[in-house]
Amino acid sequence: MRPKIRPTPRRLRTLAWALAVVLVAATALVGVVLWQNTYDMDEQRVSIRHGGRTLHGVLATPRDGSPRHGLVVYVHGDGPVNATHDDGYKPMWEANAKAGYASLSWDKPGVAGAPGNWLDQSMDDRADEAAAAVAWARARPDIDGDRIGLWGASQAGWVLPKIAARTPVSFVIAVSPAINWLRQGRYNLLAELRADAASASRTKAEIAKSDTVRRLLRHHATFEEYVDAMGDDTDGMSADRWSFISRNYTADATRDLTALRGVPVLLTLAGHDIKVDTAETERVYRSVLDAAGALTVARYPEAAHSSLRQSIERSEIRTTLTALFAPRSLFAHGFLDDQRRFLDGL
Repeated sequence: MRPKIRPTPRRLRTLAWALAVVLVAATALVGVVLWQNTYDMDEQRVSIRHGGRTLHGVLATPRDGSPRHGLVVYVHGDGPVNATHDDGYKPMWEANAKAGYASLSWDKPGVAGAPGNWLDQSMDDRADEAAAAVAWARARPDIDGDRIGLWGASQAGWVLPKIAARTPVSFVIAVSPAINWLRQGRYNLLAELRADAASASRTKAEIAKSDTVRRLLRHHATFEEYVDAMGDDTDGMSADRWSFISRNYTADATRDLTALRGVPVLLTLAGHDIKVDTAETERVYRSVLDAAGALTVARYPEAAHSSLRQSIERSEIRTTLTALFAPRSLFAHGFLDDQRRFLDGL
C-alpha cells in the first residue's frame, strides 16, 4: 500500500492563496464587465399603439436634470431586431444622452414577444410605424417636439425619407443607407465573391442564379415557383422571406430623398462596406441634398457595414470579448463622438 500524503500547512496556505487570487481576479473581471456595460442614462420600457397593435419600446433619457429633451428615433436595418439591438445601440444612446437627447427604439413585429411579423411589412408600413412613434413622443411632456429626429441604418435608407414625408423631423442620421434594392443586391453579391476570391466559373454561376431570382420577382412568382426554379439551391429562403422580398424589391430612395431637403443630415459611410455601394449612396445623397446645404458626410475607413471596426467584426471571439469588456470600442474611431457632436451642433 502507498502511504497517504497529508497536506502540510504550507501546502494549505499555498492553495488558499491561489483560490483567493482566482476569486479576486474573477470578481475584478465581473466588476469590469458590469462597469463597462453600465451607461449614463435612464431606460424605461414603453408601449406605443399603432394600427391596432402595440409596439414594445425602450426610451433612454439623459440624467442631466432637464425636464425636456430632444429625441433620436431609431429605425432598424434588416432582420429580426429587438429594441436595444441586443444592447448594441446602448453606446450610441449614451452618446445621444451626453448631447441632451433621449433615444427611442422598439422591437420589430414578431420579435421578443411583440405582436405581428416584420416580414409582412413594406417600407411604407415601416414608415407609418415610425411616424406613429414620433407622434407618440411628440405628445409627451418630457420630449421637445421641435427636436425630434431619426437614426437609421442600412435598410432604413428606404424608410427614413418616407417618415420625413409623413411627419416633420429636425434631423436625420443615416448609417450606411442603401439607395436601390436590386443594385444593392448585385453589389453585395459581387463584393462577397471578390472577398472569397471566387473563381470565374463560380462568379458566372452566382450571377446567373441572381438573374433568375430577378426574373422570378418581375413575374411575381410564388414561393413554390421560386423553389421549383432554384431546385436544391434555395439559400435557406423561407416563404415569409420570399414574400418580404417580393413586396420590397423595387425600393429606391432617390425620389423619396427630396423630403429631406433642408433637413440637417449626417451621412456616415464605412470604408469596408460589402453590403452597400457607399460611392453610389454618397453620389445620390449629394445630388439630391447638397443644394440645400444641410448634408454632412462622415467616412470611417476602418468600419464594416455595421459601423463596427472591421478588424473586430470579422472575429466572433474579438467581437464577444470587446462587447463584454469595452463595448464603446466596438465602433469605428470617431463614430460615437461624431454623432454626439452632430447633435450638439443642432
